[in-house]
Amino acid sequence: MESKNYHEDLSHIRSMMERSSRFISLSGLSGVVAGLAAIIGAVYVYFVFQKNGIDYFDGKRNVFGHSLVKELVVIGTVILIVAVLSGYIFTANKSKKKGLKIWDATTKRLLITFAVPLVTGGFFCLGLLYHHLFVFIAPATLIFYGLALVGAERYTLTDVKYLGYCQIILGLISLFFLGWGLLFWTIGFGALHIVYGLIMHKKYK
Repeated sequence: MESKNYHEDLSHIRSMMERSSRFISLSGLSGVVAGLAAIIGAVYVYFVFQKNGIDYFDGKRNVFGHSLVKELVVIGTVILIVAVLSGYIFTANKSKKKGLKIWDATTKRLLITFAVPLVTGGFFCLGLLYHHLFVFIAPATLIFYGLALVGAERYTLTDVKYLGYCQIILGLISLFFLGWGLLFWTIGFGALHIVYGLIMHKKYK
């Protein structure tokens, strides 16, 4: 009986330590929604290309006009906002169900660790836009996002690092297939998010 209580106490202590050092309320469903938003956005971009006389799958190099680039930036921003909002809503609901605070010292550390490579990558991509080096934007976003996920693993679910590794590898591969950024972007931010989200939802629901 004493041995059973001892093991129960140890499990409780481990649980408390994990809750205090890691943000464990990330929702797998938020990853699914973010992935769906990315895929819908990518399909929309494909039709935008067609409207501008660009056949994405013909393998030719295309010159993007200022108005097209502006429209693509707006689309990307909308997708980002949808992903962030869905992530917050699902995570807040999960935190509420678990009786955990969504904003504490661990959350702050997580956001800072996540933001450094993400903000750096954002400015890097702005530089690419400024110099009209559009073909490098998709690889850069995948790589920097992957680095952000791997770094954030210290303060959240360990599994997130595997999504990060996949994003980094995909971004590096896409550097050797310039011009196919939309396809790699769809796989990375769309398909991988959905697969990861479903796995996490099943594992931690």
